[in-house]
Amino acid sequence: MREAVKTGAVMDEVSDSPKDKRRMKSENFKRKLKRNWPFLLMLAIPLTFLAIFSYGPMYGLLVAFKNYSPGLGIWGSPWNNFAHFERMFSDFTFTRALKNTIIISLLKLVFSFPASILLALLLNEVKNMKFKKITQVISYLPYFMSWVIVASMVIEVFSPQRGIVNAIINMFGGEPIHFLSSRTWFVPILIASDIWKEIGYGAIIYLAAMTGVNPSLYEAADLDGATRIQKMRNVTIPTIMPIILTMFLLRLGTILNAGFDQILNLYNPSVYGVADIIDTYVYRVGLIDFNFDYATAVGLFKNIIGLVLIVGSNWLVKKKTDMNVL
Repeated sequence: MREAVKTGAVMDEVSDSPKDKRRMKSENFKRKLKRNWPFLLMLAIPLTFLAIFSYGPMYGLLVAFKNYSPGLGIWGSPWNNFAHFERMFSDFTFTRALKNTIIISLLKLVFSFPASILLALLLNEVKNMKFKKITQVISYLPYFMSWVIVASMVIEVFSPQRGIVNAIINMFGGEPIHFLSSRTWFVPILIASDIWKEIGYGAIIYLAAMTGVNPSLYEAADLDGATRIQKMRNVTIPTIMPIILTMFLLRLGTILNAGFDQILNLYNPSVYGVADIIDTYVYRVGLIDFNFDYATAVGLFKNIIGLVLIVGSNWLVKKKTDMNVL
């Protein structure tokens, strides 16, 4: 009996030895690799794409810390001891662009984000399915148009010579207004055009969430004599609140993305004071003025802040809804 116990103990020691553990892990890895190689092959395509086009160019971030000269190259250019970052915070145009970015992003968050929820709530109350489908198609169709097309439409609508808005103003005896050259009107037009373009597509996820609401809750509300507004407020909204919270925090994580394509196609020098954002500022400084090193530093600053906001938003989402967005 004692000899059997000793033999078993020796075998356990052998099986628990580091060499045996490494051998077992290697065999398990080979077995999993053999079983899942088609999926790994499929995964290799996007990973290669990311490595070449997303992580490969990050080598160029060194330019932000150097006085870059194309003739000397990235490695040959001298280091600048963070001079570009010091210039950044002493540059009035950068601080103005940062302020405009935050203001425009917050305005879009306040007005554009609830607009999609409101549209979804209204569509959810529509009983005529044909009308509901037509409305959905019309509402999310602008999302699939590029900002080049949408901006051209906005310019034509608000044109002082050809625009329908100024034609109505002239009809009532008013003077034409240069809307897109006015600091007073430019930002409201920016927000309104963003709502028009994004509202339908943004409502899709909330409509999908509403399909998961238990019908018995609506039946109970009907028995209690609840109106449509009361059912919307007390049943629909609380049920989809986790989705609303998740989408809100994700939107908050991209607060420094104020809409480069939209603003680039609509703004002009007369409204730089209220319309110039970080992305357009980087575009002008880097690609028009050829200050590649300084523009890289500004872009790096924006991306670091964006990363902090995204990680923070993910932490909040995980804390509030037990969902890990990342």
